[in-house]
Amino acid sequence: MIQKSHFEDLLATVVKNNASDLHISVGRNPTLRVDGSLSPLLKEAIVTPDIARDFVLSLLTEEQGKRFLQQKDLDFSYNYKNLARFRVNVFLQKGFMGAALRLIPSRIPTFKELNLPAIIEGLSKYQQGFLLVVGPTGHGKSTTLAALVDTINHTRADHIITIEDPIEYLFTADRSIIDQREVGIDASDFQRALRSMFREDVDVAMIGEMRDAETMAMAVTAAETGHLILSTLHTNNAAQSIDRIIDAFPPGQQNQIRSQLALSLIAIISQRLIPRISGGLIPAVEVMFSTSAIRNLIREAKAHEIDLVIETGSGQGMISLNRSLADLVRQGEITAENAALYSLSPHELKVLMK
Repeated sequence: MIQKSHFEDLLATVVKNNASDLHISVGRNPTLRVDGSLSPLLKEAIVTPDIARDFVLSLLTEEQGKRFLQQKDLDFSYNYKNLARFRVNVFLQKGFMGAALRLIPSRIPTFKELNLPAIIEGLSKYQQGFLLVVGPTGHGKSTTLAALVDTINHTRADHIITIEDPIEYLFTADRSIIDQREVGIDASDFQRALRSMFREDVDVAMIGEMRDAETMAMAVTAAETGHLILSTLHTNNAAQSIDRIIDAFPPGQQNQIRSQLALSLIAIISQRLIPRISGGLIPAVEVMFSTSAIRNLIREAKAHEIDLVIETGSGQGMISLNRSLADLVRQGEITAENAALYSLSPHELKVLMK
């Protein structure tokens, strides 16, 4: 059996190398993700089935171990010596155990440190409505949400509740009261936690992820009834996010959810983390505000026309992803090649950069 101290050394290596992730997979060296690229730790032994099993079990409590063996995968957070926190997924593949660990910084970064536009920080001033941060996995959605919540925490006397699976960033209450609930530990599921929110005198709720129609419906209803609701979706842009929400419902309910969404939506932020020429990653963002034109398109089921409204809406604070990418290229932050890789419309991007 490998000593637990050896596994803790691996976690220390993640922190030391400023890596975002650690992968434990049978047949491979333990592998870090640094600045978006995988980097195997060649000085470490190839992971055997026994090493993978010992590593996974070293992270789990007895109760978590039972749930993992029943479910075959498990999400949870792991605190490493009060120096770092990890969001962990353990799983089975080909009958062997494996793990993916995402490093959660101990301090919540500011918008300036995240290189996000100031207009996004301004969204923290809203008292009511529905705000979405979207994008692929691993592109900073949770961190942007955490920065928004922490800004509210430092500037407003509100009751904030987070509903997460698992809890990621830990907040220190300042002007606000912050209660953090972890699904599976503090609540049986997202829906029950959301229902109880209506009896907890909540001003702001951050929902880690909207996974089903019931969660979406309750989130939109809460936004209509005086709450500020912040959440994430694994979608590529604003238009796709709206379609994803609507399509989650049966046809007979879609007109109602369109109407509710049109009334309650504040903004959708879509982001990508792009390799920086100087090293590290920098975000490119799409920002859509729910203007009267956007609300009409949502009601009329014309989400496919939203991209054009964003492209021509810079005077209202909107930012298209291509515009953001082109600006980063002009500023010397990213290469034109990487901009094209992350663009959803490379031809239009090429025109913008002429």
